[in-house]
Amino acid sequence: MFQVIFDMDGVIFDSENTFLSCWLEAGARHGMEPELIRRTYMQCIGTNSNQTAEIYRKAFLARLGETDMHRMWDDSVALHRARYSGENMPIKPGVREILVFLKAAGVPVGIASSTQKRKVEQRIRTAGLDDYFVGAIGGDAVKISKPNPEIYLLACETFGFAPERTFAIEDSFNGIRAAGAAGMRPIMVPDIVPPDAEMRALAETICADLFEAMEYLKEQTRNNSLEKSSKS
Repeated sequence: MFQVIFDMDGVIFDSENTFLSCWLEAGARHGMEPELIRRTYMQCIGTNSNQTAEIYRKAFLARLGETDMHRMWDDSVALHRARYSGENMPIKPGVREILVFLKAAGVPVGIASSTQKRKVEQRIRTAGLDDYFVGAIGGDAVKISKPNPEIYLLACETFGFAPERTFAIEDSFNGIRAAGAAGMRPIMVPDIVPPDAEMRALAETICADLFEAMEYLKEQTRNNSLEKSSKS
């Protein structure tokens, strides 16, 4: 039997779009061009908080100065907390369905997210999804975030998963790169960045949404059952 590890932002929650909208609004208040905001945000997808802060600083420090750069960041954080705190974070379509299927099939499931573990566990618990996961690894557990494979290797070791038999469900380029480098089986479910030739080469399959990913995993369970039958 295989195992599955989910990324969180952009896969379980529609958080990439919510964060981007707040970045754009805060950026407009500080006179930043929407295209610069979008381009900078795209570079941050799949990175941990330290790497995000470095990318943000490189993009905006020279334009805004230290004080206004921090104010723009604080404005975006305040907007996001006001709109998406508690139970307001939207869940991606198909999340509950795929988790119900995997649990019924006896497939162990974990999370490996660049977000801090405390925040991961809080969001999963608030959404009522914590019973579906054996555990979570956050970006604060590793020195270098995705695309480095460290977080996935640590997750597999912690959960007792064999990387070569573990699917990683990811939306970001960095996530797919990390899963591939860890020797896992990457499934890409694109969010706000469409796949390119590199992603099509690295991913085992690219699915339009989690419903399609669920059908792909159902096929894997059928293949697994046939394999067992042929050996018996």
